[in-house]
Amino acid sequence: MRKSGPPKGLIAYLVLELLAEKPRYGYEILKEIRELSGGHWEPSYGSVYPILYKFEDEGWAERIEREDEPDRKYFELTDTGYDELDSRREDSAMKAKEFADVILGFYHVYVAFSCDDRFEVPAVDGEWRFDDTFSAWIVEQMIRHHEHYYSDEFDRIDATPEEFYEAHGIDNDEE
Repeated sequence: MRKSGPPKGLIAYLVLELLAEKPRYGYEILKEIRELSGGHWEPSYGSVYPILYKFEDEGWAERIEREDEPDRKYFELTDTGYDELDSRREDSAMKAKEFADVILGFYHVYVAFSCDDRFEVPAVDGEWRFDDTFSAWIVEQMIRHHEHYYSDEFDRIDATPEEFYEAHGIDNDEE
């Protein structure tokens, strides 16, 4: 169970991965993260630029000059930056459940707002609503995204969470 927002280090990890692809500047990184999220999330400038400067201080990235864009601050990974990326890839592999908890937790709250009698969130014309139609749309978008990346038709998984965890060797003891 997550006690706060996205897993710690997520933005730094994304920045390292994007810099490994090619040298980039801050706003370009923000746009790429927004695209990766399907347009649903973009970190703030105030989070990305300090990360770039920290990477520079640590020797993981260096600023490069480009004659075609002299006013932009481009950064590229150094050899030690690639080493740091390898380390963070390992660390990120251990955070899959944290990601899933964020996604599932917020979706469950969305559905609670939609149908739990304790909440009386009004519908506003022309805006998103907390109801079964919009809830189904969220699930539909997740399925479409799955099919886009995995190139196969989505098959329902007929297992309880406990059965799923057991089938995949996951220890589901809560901390």
